[in-house]
Amino acid sequence: MRNPIMPLFALLFIVYVINKQSLMPRMVEAKGNVHIVYLGDKQHDDNKLVVDSHHQMLAEIVGSKEEASKLMVYNYKHSFSGFAAKLTDSQAQQLSEFPGVVRVIRNRILSLKTTRSWDFLGLSSHSPNLLHASNMGEGVIVGLLDTGLWPESKAFSDEGLGPIPSHWKGGCESGDQFKATIHCNRKIIGARWFIDGFLAEYGESFNKSEVHEFFSPRDAIGHGTHTSSTAAGSLVHNVSYNDLGFGTIRGGAPRARLAMYKVCWNVNRGQCASADILKAFDEAIHDGVDVISLSIAGQNPLFSEVDEYNGIAIGSFHAVAKGITVVCAAGNEGPSAETVKNTAPWIITVTASTIDRSFPAPITLGNNETLVGQGIFTEKEIDFTGLVYAEETTLRVASEGESQNPPLDASLVAGKVVLIFPSLNHRLPNATKFVKAAGAVVDFNIGTKILLYARSTRSPVVKLSPAKTFVGQPLSANVAYFSSRGPNSIAPAILKPDVAAPGVNIIAASSPLGQYFDNGFDMLTGTSMATPHVSGIVALLKSAHPDWSPAAIKSALVTTAWKNGPSGSPIFAHGASQKLADPFDLGGGVINPNKAADPGLVYDMTTADYIHYLCAMSYSNSAISRLTGKPTMCPGKKPSILDVNVPSITIPSLSNCTTLTRTVTNVGEATKTIYKAAIEPPLGIMVSVNPEVLVFDAATKKISYRITVSTTYQVNTGFFFGSLTWTNGVHAVRIPISVKTEIMPA
Repeated sequence: MRNPIMPLFALLFIVYVINKQSLMPRMVEAKGNVHIVYLGDKQHDDNKLVVDSHHQMLAEIVGSKEEASKLMVYNYKHSFSGFAAKLTDSQAQQLSEFPGVVRVIRNRILSLKTTRSWDFLGLSSHSPNLLHASNMGEGVIVGLLDTGLWPESKAFSDEGLGPIPSHWKGGCESGDQFKATIHCNRKIIGARWFIDGFLAEYGESFNKSEVHEFFSPRDAIGHGTHTSSTAAGSLVHNVSYNDLGFGTIRGGAPRARLAMYKVCWNVNRGQCASADILKAFDEAIHDGVDVISLSIAGQNPLFSEVDEYNGIAIGSFHAVAKGITVVCAAGNEGPSAETVKNTAPWIITVTASTIDRSFPAPITLGNNETLVGQGIFTEKEIDFTGLVYAEETTLRVASEGESQNPPLDASLVAGKVVLIFPSLNHRLPNATKFVKAAGAVVDFNIGTKILLYARSTRSPVVKLSPAKTFVGQPLSANVAYFSSRGPNSIAPAILKPDVAAPGVNIIAASSPLGQYFDNGFDMLTGTSMATPHVSGIVALLKSAHPDWSPAAIKSALVTTAWKNGPSGSPIFAHGASQKLADPFDLGGGVINPNKAADPGLVYDMTTADYIHYLCAMSYSNSAISRLTGKPTMCPGKKPSILDVNVPSITIPSLSNCTTLTRTVTNVGEATKTIYKAAIEPPLGIMVSVNPEVLVFDAATKKISYRITVSTTYQVNTGFFFGSLTWTNGVHAVRIPISVKTEIMPA
């Protein structure tokens, strides 16, 4: 999920109009006639028999195998079993009643959600750290489900790379302006594209020439090129964006290999069909990727994770079961609560933070008052020119099909500076399509000052001065305004997001067709940009610790994350007002890669733990059995979701004394080591741990402990936050605690 050059602390934009033409691609409507028939884990390894069984099942509904072949969109045959087909609602209902069918899921359309960030995270290429200890991710394959890539980018050079990893089974597919033998190399080792599920919905209303798209792995938007180069791009020196942020760009794991699975298409800023996403998961798992990165998410309200409408949750479950770590975007619907997406506990869910770099841009009003915003404007100073406020009804004009969202009337604003409050801008969602981001992003307070000035004079004017690059203290990491927040709306007792990572003003490679492309690169903002930062670090951890499970990697990231920024400064969360960030804003904290490489203890999980979660969520035995491929019976007494072994404690409804369990695994010192508990209890909450001391040695690698939580409150409260840290003098293994009391009336 992405926003182009968008709000740093921002609630408004200053933008300079450069033309009168809308750049928005034509809106198209989905037909909504594709369904995914999910059959769970494969019952045998003969792919031909699997496919034949799909056609036979569909033929029983539609009358013949010939008709079934016409209606079939995809067969899922490698990592799990199922198919996507064009079905009426009645046919879908009939199939849902077949023996062996876990669920029939309606195809959904989902949305897409550098030169400084790696140094900020402590992964400088000039000093000893995880980057070098892992040989820059050598031998690891990162798979991305995105908009494709631009193979000519310098970020995808394979210079200095050795042979393709031996465990790779995938390949490249040719298509529009993409030739596999030319455009794939030892860096881009996989490139596939999946559009059948998308076309089955949109049909002839999707005109690829009209929206400038390629039926191939080539990227027409720039999003996939940006995310893939951020995760595992090669080093490119002397890069800047509009002369800002000068330096060397690279991915988090510059020697890792890339496999692109293009599932998102150039409609409404990037749309992705769940049938295509599920097919890409099936192929990526089979191809042999080690990490899967998705900067994609659905919309609120969320549906049940496994049973309904959630191809990402289903696909990622099968990936994690095969030892593949899956990293997903939290979403860009912040700062409201309960907006976080991709909430399954087997996924690493990433929110976006700022870094210690800014681009201050002076804004001088006609009354000679100078304010400072953040901008990318580096051209000649724009001398005093007219200032207009975009919320004025006189600045909006309806166009066909957009009566609910009228764009700016460019004839009234051409050549002027336009003030926009995006928090109030639901009626102008595409305003920036009509303007060039030539000014600054400012906070609400400064924006209000500009507005008050504009309303105080008949002919307001403003002068915009070029931005400059500022790095280091006193700048610190903060949670971005737009980042989706917890609590988890599906399972409130499972903390989401998991971690925060740089996602604001990230410079990386892009497509020349991208709207803000500058000499090979773009500066983008969103949880889309934060996600590949974590994916790149996961690749380094996989290289350094090939035996770690996805859960162990997730735990290492969460328990070692910065609660305060790398500089030691507090981390704030931007919203209607700034506040200290809490676990619903940033999970465990901002990722700390070097600490994650040596976490001491991890909260590990296996398929059995995820079954515990599924049973606690009241999924049926048959659905769980099909999902896992093994007969499963949930216990007669529903297990507590509080006991799922995640690296956090979240109690959304505490009324009585509650006890829960966690298990830690020693991945640190092989000799005897002693960990002691240190508790920071939430305000008004009592927390105790038993035992208070954990002793590990060569024979004892795992130890379980119990946490008892109670409250002095006799009223309902909001959430209070604290932490539990296990320390042995070398490692500090910290998990966040979130507790909300709920006292039932007598």
